[in-house]
Amino acid sequence: MGIDASLVKELRSISGGGVLDCKKALEETGGNIDEALKLLRERGLKVAAKKAEREAREGTVAAYLHNGGRIGVLVEVNCETDFVARTEEFQAFCKQVAMQIAAFEPLAVNREEIPQATIDNEKDIYRAQLREAGKPEAMIEKIVEGRLEKFYEEVCLLDQEWIHDAEAGRVADVLKALIAKIGENVVIRRFSRFQIGS
Repeated sequence: MGIDASLVKELRSISGGGVLDCKKALEETGGNIDEALKLLRERGLKVAAKKAEREAREGTVAAYLHNGGRIGVLVEVNCETDFVARTEEFQAFCKQVAMQIAAFEPLAVNREEIPQATIDNEKDIYRAQLREAGKPEAMIEKIVEGRLEKFYEEVCLLDQEWIHDAEAGRVADVLKALIAKIGENVVIRRFSRFQIGS
């Protein structure tokens, strides 16, 4: 099936993919842009998973000030090369991550950084609340695990909903999409959030 160049151009503008990748995806999906976009994303996530093992030693420290300087964020985001670190797309992502941190006040980048004592304390609180509410003991642990997932979604940066585009999913999803698009591993290494009076 011959794919019209205008379809390839449209898919490229939506996905940011290469000409050949877009053409191939359109050929495989019979010219259906939505299906081709889905196929490109699936392939991109596979590529991102492979690249996640590569070392990221370059990058940038992005700063963001909010509310007239009452909230400030510094975030270190690493990539593999200084070339990518200087690109507009990478810099924009870093700035958006800093804004995310300012707005949602995460405690850590990922779940592994949350101290076990904090997790145990949360579980104890949930168990006490559930027992007080009269929930059966057999159900309590299952409910605690569900509430713990909600806790992670609030306090772990990578588990939070992406503030800039609800359809993009979580911060981790946006990060994987960036990795797939630029072809390098990208890691949100660490951050600090400052707020006047806190």
